[in-house]
Amino acid sequence: MEVILNKQQLQLTVLRLSHQLLEAGDIPADIVFIGVQPRGVALSAKIAAHIRVLLNEPNIQYGILDITFYRDDVRQEFHTANKTDIPFSIEGKKVVLIDDVLFTGRTMRAALDALQDFGRPRKVELAVLVNRRFTRELPIQPDFTGISLDTSPDQKVKVHWDTEEVILY
Repeated sequence: MEVILNKQQLQLTVLRLSHQLLEAGDIPADIVFIGVQPRGVALSAKIAAHIRVLLNEPNIQYGILDITFYRDDVRQEFHTANKTDIPFSIEGKKVVLIDDVLFTGRTMRAALDALQDFGRPRKVELAVLVNRRFTRELPIQPDFTGISLDTSPDQKVKVHWDTEEVILY
């Protein structure tokens, strides 16, 4: 077990990611932020809160997306369905999908499939806290990354929001 990010480092990394998302230069009204259930929701809520403060804009468009029934392992493993809450149109908007760890890319493939049920965005970008390089099974890469790690497939990276640490097992 190795602590990759401690509490202070994690907080700074989330704040830096929030700044990166705003530095892309899009008009805030044209961007929607969507956290991927279940593990991307804590990160996306923190990023949305930072962006509201940084822009002094309480009404940024933020939602959460459940991908349970879009997963390619839904018949092989038991997954508990979660809530989807996207109370706005994504049609013609830039969508920023937010998740905690990018590993094989399969979760993001499922998220892209699920997102299509809500309309056709102008553009989709991906923000992740941890990019596990060299473990991808699909050609999916993040646009915004907190940290990148070179890990083997048998290692695990877990974000513990209760203690605010990122740990490599």
